[in-house]
Amino acid sequence: MLEVEIQGQVAAGESADRDAVRATFARLREALSAGAIRAAEPDSASVLGWRVNPWVKQGILLGFRFGELVDASMDHGRWPFYDKDTLPLKRPGVDARIRIVPGGSAVRDGAYIAPGVICMPPMYVNIGAYIGPDSLIDSHALVGSCAQIGARVHVSACAQIGGVIEPVGALPVIVEDDALIGGNTGIYEGAIIGSRAVIGAGTVLTGSTPVYDLVRGEIIKPTADRPLVIPAGAVVVPGARAVTAGKGPEWGLALSTPVIVKYRDSRTDTRTELEAWIR
Repeated sequence: MLEVEIQGQVAAGESADRDAVRATFARLREALSAGAIRAAEPDSASVLGWRVNPWVKQGILLGFRFGELVDASMDHGRWPFYDKDTLPLKRPGVDARIRIVPGGSAVRDGAYIAPGVICMPPMYVNIGAYIGPDSLIDSHALVGSCAQIGARVHVSACAQIGGVIEPVGALPVIVEDDALIGGNTGIYEGAIIGSRAVIGAGTVLTGSTPVYDLVRGEIIKPTADRPLVIPAGAVVVPGARAVTAGKGPEWGLALSTPVIVKYRDSRTDTRTELEAWIR
């Protein structure tokens, strides 16, 4: 069983058998690529609706540690690249029904990309990531290691979906079904974006960002044991709040802060029905 093998190899540390570790990692990468296992997965028994599989992240770390740096250049060496030999690029093939549009994108093997996904150039998907069916990853967007993207999600141009491998027990960034991630947004440190939420262009969310919900009259604050969770259907935009301490009032300072201004309705849905026009 992969989990048992990986945990044993982690316990062995540098004394682990190199060939055995590389073989185990190849099987892990294959299972991740097929979506058979995930770094994090839905769990109805969890208060967050998700659970982390730390052993998967441990296995990915083994793949880095026991890989050899090789020349991975392309186009007969005219595009020079150098990476670990355990981390090749994904080659899904036409039968996978994934569009990776020409223009400089890269997807590491060990990432799952479901049928119907469109990858616009240039974009990057790292190992351990999961992208659900009919999602769109737009130009200059990043889906980091182990990030979980649901079905029919639009990750707009220049959006950054942060990854996390260490600590292995940390929840990665999760974007649930039918969400829209606007251009030039940044979502980091294990934040969870609820289904059908809209994150407006330029919004930055981290694991420690408080979000002001104007509709419900509350402040959503992450805690030590609970990450930032954006409610389902929330529409979040960049905002600002006054600095009341120190020289803040005298200097007229304000800090940027995300604000929930509404929850999705039929008008919002009409504006976010984008993918159907390019399929």
